[in-house]
Amino acid sequence: MQLDAPVLQIRQLGQVEYEPTFARMKEFTEQRTTATPDEIWLLEHPPVFTQGQAGKAEHLLAPGDIPVVQVDRGGQVTYHGPGQLVAYVLLDIRRLGLGVRDLVNHLEHSVVDVLAQYGVSAYPKPDAPGVYVETEQGGEAKIASLGLRIRRGFSYHGLALNVDMDLAPFQRINPCGYEGLAVTRLSDLISEPVTAEAVAERWLNGFSQRLGHSDVLHF
Repeated sequence: MQLDAPVLQIRQLGQVEYEPTFARMKEFTEQRTTATPDEIWLLEHPPVFTQGQAGKAEHLLAPGDIPVVQVDRGGQVTYHGPGQLVAYVLLDIRRLGLGVRDLVNHLEHSVVDVLAQYGVSAYPKPDAPGVYVETEQGGEAKIASLGLRIRRGFSYHGLALNVDMDLAPFQRINPCGYEGLAVTRLSDLISEPVTAEAVAERWLNGFSQRLGHSDVLHF
């Protein structure tokens, strides 16, 4: 059962370097208590590969000049870059009455919902976290990745949705540990211009409703 949750605080961070943001997430999670308001950080990163706890070196094919950062989320290697919406969810999942699978479902389906607003049909997969779309060739491509860490009942890390970014760096890795996995971006699936900021606003509305937060403050 969900307990009364304090206001949800939203921080629009713009484009920020990965490693200081990662350190800030860990510090926030370590210092927070059950009275601390939940936060969602909306941002973009300069080019960076991040390798999850179970990450295998063979999935880093040719990182080249793009830095690789070892992190404590689940999953394998992924890429972040400008034009990608990153949402870090710093939540007290016990207070929200959520299990880890519930949070994953909310994240995945909130992305499916926001893509539907742009006329794009997408879906999650039970055996491979993230959100996918069918390609014109009859295959599928990944459009959003998920990675979480839960510590003392508090979540951090979150999701990355490809909006209008350079996809070429994904060719330097096996995305999420899957050889040959195709990736796509929203800008290739619709005819209208789109920005990560615009998608973030739509996504946030749906996701906060799913969490049951009625009071949302922007910083």
